[in-house]
Amino acid sequence: MSICLDVSPRPRHPRPILSLLLALLLSLAVFSGMGGESRAGISAGRAGMQQGFVPVVKRAAPAVVSIYTRKVVAERLSPFAGDPFFGQLFGGGPVIPRVQQALGSGVVVDARAGLIVSNWHVVGEADQIRVVLADRREFDARIVLGDPEIDLAVLRLEGASGLTELPLRDSDTVEVGELVLAIGNPFGVGQTVSSGIVSGLARSGAAAGNLRGYFIQTDAPINPGNSGGALVDVGGRLIGINTAILTRSGGSNGIGFAIPSNLVRVFVAAARRGEKHFERPWAGMLAQAVDQSLADGLGLPRPEGVLVTRLHPQSPFAAAGLQPGDVILRFDGHAVDAPAELLFRMTLVDKGRRVPVLWVRNGREMRGRVRMMPPPDSPPADPVRVPRGWPLAGLAASTVNPRMIASLDLPIDASGVVITDPGPMGTRIGLRRGDIIRAVNGRKVPSSRALLKALTRRERYWELLVERGGHRLVIRARI
Repeated sequence: MSICLDVSPRPRHPRPILSLLLALLLSLAVFSGMGGESRAGISAGRAGMQQGFVPVVKRAAPAVVSIYTRKVVAERLSPFAGDPFFGQLFGGGPVIPRVQQALGSGVVVDARAGLIVSNWHVVGEADQIRVVLADRREFDARIVLGDPEIDLAVLRLEGASGLTELPLRDSDTVEVGELVLAIGNPFGVGQTVSSGIVSGLARSGAAAGNLRGYFIQTDAPINPGNSGGALVDVGGRLIGINTAILTRSGGSNGIGFAIPSNLVRVFVAAARRGEKHFERPWAGMLAQAVDQSLADGLGLPRPEGVLVTRLHPQSPFAAAGLQPGDVILRFDGHAVDAPAELLFRMTLVDKGRRVPVLWVRNGREMRGRVRMMPPPDSPPADPVRVPRGWPLAGLAASTVNPRMIASLDLPIDASGVVITDPGPMGTRIGLRRGDIIRAVNGRKVPSSRALLKALTRRERYWELLVERGGHRLVIRARI
């Protein structure tokens, strides 16, 4: 394809060409006559470009630390280790202690109290945690509060002073396209800064590689060792804790995920209050994202919101008037388009507060308020342990209630008796933690006390009706 530009003279219309020439001459005259003040402005702009992110890094980097952990594990030595056949037959061997080492990053969020936030998968279950500051000082640290599901942990430095903390920005104000910096200790090479942009928001489920949670997505290079480090904006404020990457090689492919700073703020506040366990508000329901086919079937103009599929009778959403088949559009003024996003919004709300909710039923918008509450311990869990000398001795079980459903991740409509510890004999016959015992030798056991009563009978053979992962199975054994 050729492009022809006609520059032949046009005597009848000379004014456009003359106007263009005059404008060009005027621009040259203005540029050549610039004063010292204007030229200084241009020089300052060039200097700013040369500086790049230097001012941001100087503010933020001192608050980012490197974390080194050690854990002693027992390892059994065997010449057949790893062999799929002989390893099972001759797996026995001497047990020796082995030290596992890991590294990661963290962010100082409270300089006065010496609090650092990192990922649970960096520090959880560690026997020793060593923190190295940006100025190369080293301190021991202990976990104040941790949660493997959220993948956050708050550490307290022992005897540290002169720390620099990083201010937290409201992550709801973050927008796609913003410039960000990822600061951490990738591969243990030392503190490293990489730059990029916020490439996505509200990442959860399949959009986040099936990670459980709600994330900010960035293309700033993040690698092993960056976990727990800071994702900061150009103002040097924390907008997220770098947590995971999508990768096929083990290195950065430009898709990383960070836990939003608003969740970090709530988690750190719980640690300051001295809480030993981080408890989210309880939804008491099952929900799914609305795709195009669901939107067509529900008569929605576009795919949005989350569809309520099941509700526990004690669910606060049920108490607010919601029913299965309703589509929740907004929670506390925020649009919610995935169950993880709804759970994230719930986690940011103080327990006891009543939150406005907007949902759609049969094409009609409805409004109500949902009270944020922990899962109720009703009916009482009434934990029991089978005494020595009884069938299934050592087995521990509790009556299923909303608190047990939440803590053991049971089906929302679970009932009966749940095993919290199968004990040695229960393990031998195939029972697991989280199994629900429905019946013993054909007799239903609706409570933990009913289970104990059923085990007092003298039987030669025992038959247990067990529910596991939504499926029922029968376990027969001579105990």
